[in-house]
Amino acid sequence: MQIVDAQIHTWGTGLPNNRAHWQVTHFTPAEAIALMDAAGVDAAVIHPPGWDPGSTELARQAVKAYPGRFAIMGALPLAEPSSRARVAVWRDEPGGMLGLRYGFLREPLRQWLHDGALDWLWAAAERAGVPVAVLAADSLDVFGKIAERHPGLRLTIDHLGGRGGNTTLKDAAAMTHMPELLALAKYPNVAVKATGAPGYSSEPYPFPTMQTYLRQIYDAFGPQRMFWGTDISKMTCSWRQCVTLFTEELPWLGAADQRLVMGEALCAWWGWKRTAQQATGGLQ
Repeated sequence: MQIVDAQIHTWGTGLPNNRAHWQVTHFTPAEAIALMDAAGVDAAVIHPPGWDPGSTELARQAVKAYPGRFAIMGALPLAEPSSRARVAVWRDEPGGMLGLRYGFLREPLRQWLHDGALDWLWAAAERAGVPVAVLAADSLDVFGKIAERHPGLRLTIDHLGGRGGNTTLKDAAAMTHMPELLALAKYPNVAVKATGAPGYSSEPYPFPTMQTYLRQIYDAFGPQRMFWGTDISKMTCSWRQCVTLFTEELPWLGAADQRLVMGEALCAWWGWKRTAQQATGGLQ
């Protein structure tokens, strides 16, 4: 079974401006590989963070240096007119770009989302077959409308639909958005990253309260639209525990569904064509 982490950040300089992340000046792909190997993680999708202006190039270098181990969900500057044309060729750019990823928790992006200023993005991504991942806990209903207008656009909702490390709320208080998230399951072009679940928990491993919400997402979206991952630089537990939370602690997740949730479904959804040789390893 291949184990593919749906989201990690790597950086070579600077402290994370979100203090939920490890407050270190670098977490490089080489450092990530060492931890991944120890945890039995075959591959990971890098989301280059904004606090390091060189993070995208660092990720591109990682794709070359570790074949089959990394791919990238990048970002185009939405205020630049030239970005509109680049969407069409985004997946053709060198360096393993799978798609685009944006956060819509702060201005001006949140306002652009709500006032329609980004309608061009959804249309362009749909035409080009470019998947888009979003952090948008306050705007999940908007993405239902976008999914309905653009049925060919593959959308992925980050971090169980919540705010990830942008909140200090825990357990049920961090999951008040769940009705809005589950309502999106009726759109077949919407999936969910089950990333960072331990970060929402006040409990120790195996985070029993969070297991309840994982089951709700599984029941609504199914294993083909639910993607395991960590956002590891925000986690207080080990990478291995993030793996075994899904592979050993969720009895309702059978072997076939584990294969989907732990990597196969993500690779299919984002079009990451890892070879058969690259796909071996992890937990057998």
